[in-house]
Amino acid sequence: MRREDLPAPGSGEVLVRTRHTGISRGTETTVFQDRVPPEVADQMRAPHQEGEFGGPVKYGYLNVGVVERGPAELTGRTVFSLAPHQDLLVLPAADVHVVPDDVPARRAVLAGTVETAVNGVWEAGPRLGDRVAVVGGGMVGGTVAALLAGFPLDRLQLVDTDPRRRALADAFGLELVAPDDAAGDCDVVLHASGTEAGLATALELAGADATVVEMSWFGVRSPRVPLGAAFHARRLQLRASQVGEVAQARRARRSRADRLDLALRTLADDRFDVFLSGSSPFADLPATMARVTDPQSSTLCHVIDYPAVDPESRS
Repeated sequence: MRREDLPAPGSGEVLVRTRHTGISRGTETTVFQDRVPPEVADQMRAPHQEGEFGGPVKYGYLNVGVVERGPAELTGRTVFSLAPHQDLLVLPAADVHVVPDDVPARRAVLAGTVETAVNGVWEAGPRLGDRVAVVGGGMVGGTVAALLAGFPLDRLQLVDTDPRRRALADAFGLELVAPDDAAGDCDVVLHASGTEAGLATALELAGADATVVEMSWFGVRSPRVPLGAAFHARRLQLRASQVGEVAQARRARRSRADRLDLALRTLADDRFDVFLSGSSPFADLPATMARVTDPQSSTLCHVIDYPAVDPESRS
């Protein structure tokens, strides 16, 4: 934990007092464990990051707070921003997004993850009657499956090796299956397990001429990809999805702000509370990060709670 001097907000800026932040377990584990590849360090910078990977670095991008100073239309409003774990923030007013009144502040920390899932669904472009599999029921894969639960699909399966994902699956009426029990011949497969075995499963489940959308970020790891056997004979497409840009299928008509506002509106559904795996006070964040990023953790989104503090405090 470090303290810093915070400047007074200038014209076009807001002072935000944080209420909650969320730990984006996949990406933040990679940062916390110093596994960001140097060749993509610039692309993986958080919007309001300070410092360089390897540390010390101020990271995070799931922040919900209240505007204490700024334009009249924002003052007193609960806002989401792609800002780090920090109790007070000075940000450009354009970088905060008003949380809808029907979305609780704690649930709103999921907006960045839902935005990632929206982008993945736009990349995949599932169609009426499609057979779809989502491999990996973590924070991103689970959110993708939750969004797809409302689509008119012929079949949707959430594929995961961890039976502890049952609560998530039940909340959205999803069929949770182990990899060996997953149905093949899929039209679309989205992979988000972050594992080599999961990627192999995704390719195996894809039918002829199908698309596999890769949503995992492997960091410095180089997974083996099974491109032998029938990969070419089935004419499979393996596509990347990365939230830094709006999916190409929507890029001409949707901005990043549009995409994030859609994610926030989606969170009016109280079933998304199933993704909130627990909470800890801000003061315990160093120990919390070590626990949440442990490989054996089943955490989806761990919430960090911030206390009310003296308005003169600047940390």
